Amino acid sequence: MGLGTRLFRKESLERYLQQDQRLAKTLTAKDLIALGVGAVIGTGIFILPGTIAALHSGPAITLSFMIAAVVCAVAAMCYAEFSSALPVAGSAYSYGNIIFGELIGWLLGWALFLEYMLSVAAVSTGWSAYFVSFIEGFGVHIPKAITGSFDPAHGTYINLFAVLIVTLISVLLMSGTRSSTRINNLMVTIKIGVVLLFLVVGIFYVKSSNWQPFMPFGVSGVFKGASLVFFAYLGFDCVSASAAEVKNPQKNLPIGIIGTLVICTLLYILVAFVLTGMVSYRELNVANPVAFALQVVHQNWFAGLLSLGALAGMFTMMLTMTYSSSRLVYSIGRDGLLPKMLGKIETRHQTPINSVRVVTVIIATLGGLVSLDQLTNLVNIGTLIAFFFMSIGVIPLRKRKDIPNKDGFKVPLYPWLPLLSGLLCLFMLFELPAVTWMAAEIWFILGLIIYFSYGLKHSRLND
Repeated sequence: MGLGTRLFRKESLERYLQQDQRLAKTLTAKDLIALGVGAVIGTGIFILPGTIAALHSGPAITLSFMIAAVVCAVAAMCYAEFSSALPVAGSAYSYGNIIFGELIGWLLGWALFLEYMLSVAAVSTGWSAYFVSFIEGFGVHIPKAITGSFDPAHGTYINLFAVLIVTLISVLLMSGTRSSTRINNLMVTIKIGVVLLFLVVGIFYVKSSNWQPFMPFGVSGVFKGASLVFFAYLGFDCVSASAAEVKNPQKNLPIGIIGTLVICTLLYILVAFVLTGMVSYRELNVANPVAFALQVVHQNWFAGLLSLGALAGMFTMMLTMTYSSSRLVYSIGRDGLLPKMLGKIETRHQTPINSVRVVTVIIATLGGLVSLDQLTNLVNIGTLIAFFFMSIGVIPLRKRKDIPNKDGFKVPLYPWLPLLSGLLCLFMLFELPAVTWMAAEIWFILGLIIYFSYGLKHSRLND
């Protein structure tokens, strides 16, 4: 077999389904929506609507969220069709292996590492900072040395609380999907409860005069805002990573993916609507605009609840992304492109414990020791690359007669909507700065080195 043929040989859906039978099928549509909302709605809901309104969109930030939601909705429908037709673990990595071939699948998996692991590591440092601030409010002093990345010149050596929260999440995941899902559902409930409470309290302080002028930066400001808030929606694709553990995946996965987007869009728009009505958009360019707005209307008592909501929001995001990371690593180990021990399932909890452990070590190391300020943009490029291939991939998926999807979800207006989604993803990719592309090139070169030195040789497709 020639090298070119080996690089683009395709995986069998039947083998994936057989391998993934070892995973416990426990997730319902409700659980999937909780996973998706847990990943998408984080502390950004308390920050983005204010800062982007102040700098780019004004009160028309609500329109920016609607436009971004439309862009994401098209990609979400493509994911929904893939997850319905191919209910296997690994999300875009596994879909790419089946539709495009092994090399493209590997690169998509390598791109997802950027989205999942870097985003969790970055959020773990934010959670740590919020938690330290929260407990110091009760008079507890935390030594500076354990509150930041390794930087002896500035007196910090390890971000201990970032390491601890990632470790706690891994313990939950190793106890089984059912147990971690219950915790996630509880935290998502707390988070949404805090957001709804803000809406109920804030609506009484809305002044219509604060919405004038509605579009101070013009139409271009609305679209600039849309390009920025687009990234607030990232994370819904994590729902498809759980496909192998879902009851009735053809029905529940599309409900989980699209339901996540609908709920998150409503929450973002309502928060932006109330926030810009409480305070003039000109005053919202602050670190925490929601807390600032509550202080302006003399509702300081809500600050503690906001902190609780922020901590819960970051926790659910980290839990969902770590879960997705472990399923991604399990899928690649299952295929032999990484050591096969990563593809093993622990029989008691029917969970890939080895992959959870490896993911935990990587994320905890990054969160505890490395400053991630310059790396978080890589999350965006990894996600958009996956979105692009999933969008155009619907076309060859439909042509595969060996992959029936008779009763599952299908993207409407085929093939025009998948093509439109692919073009929108390309547009967003080219909006990213040059330094992000240079960092991504280094990352993908490293991925190719690993694939050609290890993965190609040990691939199960060789058998």
